[in-house]
Amino acid sequence: MKYMLEVSLVALTLVEAVTSSPSKQSSPEIPTLQPGIRVEMAATSTAKPVPDADQLDAFVLTVTDRGSVYEGTNAIAASELTQEINHRFAARQQQLYIKADARTPYANVSRVLQAAQASGIESPILLTAQQGVAAAPGTITPPEGIEFSLTSNAQSNSASAVVEIFNSAAGPRLKINHQETPWASLETALGHLRQNPSRKVLVNADGETPFAQVVRVIDACRSSGAKVVLTSQ
Repeated sequence: MKYMLEVSLVALTLVEAVTSSPSKQSSPEIPTLQPGIRVEMAATSTAKPVPDADQLDAFVLTVTDRGSVYEGTNAIAASELTQEINHRFAARQQQLYIKADARTPYANVSRVLQAAQASGIESPILLTAQQGVAAAPGTITPPEGIEFSLTSNAQSNSASAVVEIFNSAAGPRLKINHQETPWASLETALGHLRQNPSRKVLVNADGETPFAQVVRVIDACRSSGAKVVLTSQ
């Protein structure tokens, strides 16, 4: 009887130790990530990590290659886009992240930008792909993005340079300050901006231009140290 009592006391002590002491082998907390629609984003060299875009309550609008728009995994009709953005932004005043397919025509992204601007959003962040970065097994690579401003009359008038992208039968063409410029000379042509105090570039794209080309221009502008003002029309 005494032996059984001693065994019971030892067992009770072990139970208390297990339940009252933190486990050294407990797994770290796994973050709850933002669900979304997969798209083929354009890669950039100037993007910065934006881990908040992966949070469950992040305000992310996705534009697919065919022009469909989603918030998370919920489709938004074109006729309801402004209302939905205005409702979400007015309620929470959150940063807007745009995740657009590189292959979609710029007109599809422009519709989102127009709705965002109508809702009072001035500086969205464009999520982009990461160049040559592969996530290690078992790890999560945070999303990256680049910031730009939506155009206003004041910003247009104070721009140091104007970059125009327009579609043609031979493919997208480029003008810088109204002078046609080869794509291969884009970075060189923008190099003078490094010495310009205002360093602001107005980017205006034809609606039929593949969005990848618009992102290429934004990335080149940022590489030169310039801030980008993107027209939404």
